[in-house]
Amino acid sequence: MPRPEVNRSGEMEVFVRAVELGGFSLAARALRMTPSAVSKLVARLERRLGARLINRSTRKLLLTAEGQAFLERAHRVLADLDEAERAVTAGAVPRGLVRVNCNVPFGLHRLLPLVPRFTAAHPEVRLDIALTDQVIDLMDERADVAIRVGSMRPSQLMARKLGQSRMAVVAAPTYLARRGVPQTPYDLDTHNCIAFNFARHVDEWSFIVDGTHVSLPARGDVVAGDGEISRRLALVGQGVTRLSLFHIRPDIKAGRLVPMLEAYNPGDVEEVNVVYVGHGGRLPARVRALIDFLAAEVDLDDAPQLLDTI
Repeated sequence: MPRPEVNRSGEMEVFVRAVELGGFSLAARALRMTPSAVSKLVARLERRLGARLINRSTRKLLLTAEGQAFLERAHRVLADLDEAERAVTAGAVPRGLVRVNCNVPFGLHRLLPLVPRFTAAHPEVRLDIALTDQVIDLMDERADVAIRVGSMRPSQLMARKLGQSRMAVVAAPTYLARRGVPQTPYDLDTHNCIAFNFARHVDEWSFIVDGTHVSLPARGDVVAGDGEISRRLALVGQGVTRLSLFHIRPDIKAGRLVPMLEAYNPGDVEEVNVVYVGHGGRLPARVRALIDFLAAEVDLDDAPQLLDTI
């Protein structure tokens, strides 16, 4: 009687992802499977090997001695498979749909202008782009990559840094003509500061005063849901805002926004990362093409020197 076909590498990957992510449900989301399917695959693997690999509890998965030994060998096997596949498909043409999630300012000012160059270089790749300042779950939103600006929280996602951009306090010339130019950070207490309304943002601005780091509250009569709203409010003279230079450098160069308090600028930066779900380099060619393109083409042009001030 013929032996039933067994997808041994598939079982290995499911097992490894369940262990790395700490649960069947998380592994199921990463692999776009159901938790019951993941559980059945691991149980089938254990039956075939004749050994228990994982002790299940209500909160986490605990490896047995046999499970730890199998995990180490499974890592090596999967790495060898990845290397073999990359060697064969190195010349493959990227094709298919890539779902991209990006925050609003970076998307409008940096990502979208690059799209024609990417699609020209990779005509068989289609992009599905969503702009939002909410931090989405890549699994829930079925996104392939996300571009995130700011500090990275610990997660199971892979990340590739695209660069960083310094922060600057700016306002429109019309606002400054009406309200005056703040000479020290403490003068902002009498100015209309445009803050943000999303939960993960802290409405305090950082400065260095007499060699000491200080954080001052940003208060005003309008709050913004994203950096682009804050920029546009500043442009029409609503108040003072604090944004990354990648977002406002063209406005500064054109004189639409004026940098202030640069002598007190602590030089703090916002990192820009592209994040994605990946394991051991196992990425579809279409996703790898976009990540490599962004790493090569994104230029934040963030010179460290002080900006011209009035």
